[in-house]
Amino acid sequence: MHGGWCWRSVRDLLARAGHRVFTPSLTGQGEHRHLLGPDVGVATHMADVADLLHYEDLDDVHLVLHSYAGVLAGPVAGRAAGRIASVTFLGAFVVRPGECLLDVEPPGTADRYRALAAAEGDGWCLPADASFLIQWGITDEKLAAWVAPRLTAFPLRCQTDAVDFDPGPLAALPASDGRHTRPPLPSLERSADRARERGWDVHSLPTGHDMMLEDPLATAHLLTRATGNGTA
Repeated sequence: MHGGWCWRSVRDLLARAGHRVFTPSLTGQGEHRHLLGPDVGVATHMADVADLLHYEDLDDVHLVLHSYAGVLAGPVAGRAAGRIASVTFLGAFVVRPGECLLDVEPPGTADRYRALAAAEGDGWCLPADASFLIQWGITDEKLAAWVAPRLTAFPLRCQTDAVDFDPGPLAALPASDGRHTRPPLPSLERSADRARERGWDVHSLPTGHDMMLEDPLATAHLLTRATGNGTA
């Protein structure tokens, strides 16, 4: 339900530290909300990221994926082989080949999302609603008032499309897991277990799920530590 806008402050901090930073909005999200439709799915968003790397001719890329975008890691690593230097799962979901996002969510959460899409999203999307801010741990009233009107409806297909990829390219990359602890998100517990099983570096922030909005400076520092690129 976010777009590149949520990374504005982190992007500016990293750019001032000398990094070249891209914060693309996925199809149907943020300023691309006019492209939202029932055909938008995981493959659409994978192409968004992979095509950015291609058309900007980027390499040595430290790919940072937040929340849902974690499911794009495997497909993007395969399609953009040779361009990516590392992957950071920032409060992000970790899926295996053949799984969809709802497969790694708690069953009750998956059922709630399907029911919400059926009842209020014409069967194909989760309507944007300020109540999600509570789930994500945003308690500051001023921040909530700024974020809520910028949320966009989210395609159910992005949660139900199985992700097909060769696990080899992703497994060959250095990976980090960035966790938030105040509060943690129960939906991410299975993904955190997988990060531990794979021996990824683990970093944490005392924020809620929208860490880039809650504490941009600490998020920028976490990303520079996770990627081994100095300080922000």
